[in-house]
Amino acid sequence: MNAFLETLRRLLAYTAWEMEVPKAYGPLHLSFMVIGFTLAFFLAWRLRNVGERGNRAIMLTIGIFLLVSEVYKQLMYELVVEPEPGYRWGIFPFQLCSIPMYFCLIVPFLKPGRVRQCMYDFMMTYNLLGGFLAFFEPSGLLHGHWTLTLHALVWHMMLVFVGVYIGLSGRGGIEKENYIGATVTFLILCVIAFAINCAFWEISERQINMFFVGPANNTVIVYSSIAEYCGWYVATAVYIPTVAIAALIFFFAFRLYGKKCRRT
Repeated sequence: MNAFLETLRRLLAYTAWEMEVPKAYGPLHLSFMVIGFTLAFFLAWRLRNVGERGNRAIMLTIGIFLLVSEVYKQLMYELVVEPEPGYRWGIFPFQLCSIPMYFCLIVPFLKPGRVRQCMYDFMMTYNLLGGFLAFFEPSGLLHGHWTLTLHALVWHMMLVFVGVYIGLSGRGGIEKENYIGATVTFLILCVIAFAINCAFWEISERQINMFFVGPANNTVIVYSSIAEYCGWYVATAVYIPTVAIAALIFFFAFRLYGKKCRRT
């Protein structure tokens, strides 16, 4: 086993191309934003009328890509970037922006129904929000290695594409109950994330913070200050509804688009 891990480490080391951490809103960041958003919206628009068979292929392809790239990231951190003993709990794959990796692998195999619809609605609103905002607060996207930086940039742009594609294709719902379903999904995931945080609280040396819901302090800008002065529970009580309100903006955008399409 040790020989296998050492061989794997050597192979991964060939892709550990170091770089100076790119500056937020520097050339790389801005170029990727402009090109990425343009391609994401263009492809989503071109694929909006694809049939169900094509849709399943799109979802499954994206899910497999996200899964493979996530495995690569985990191995890179564990074997090359930070090979010290102990798992780096900050990269445990159950953050808000990790969920499409699971949902895109699941939805192609679900029959039409409430569960599948909630997954589509969640990716159209909450995951699109997460992917979109990550580019405007890019501290978690820019690293000291080319492959890890590109992984983070491409991953979050995938979220933008998936959300816009689901919205433009009409697979995301535009009725009030669709937003409610997406929000209930978000709340359920928050509960699961909190349970994971509590379960691994001591093992992670009180560092794990999936979905930023505690009991560790929220590290997201603004909410981190609230957590510092008022406690993590107050920050969480503010964080969850404000995320839901922000997701509502994306929901209304697709609702307006959907109603316009119905009138034409």
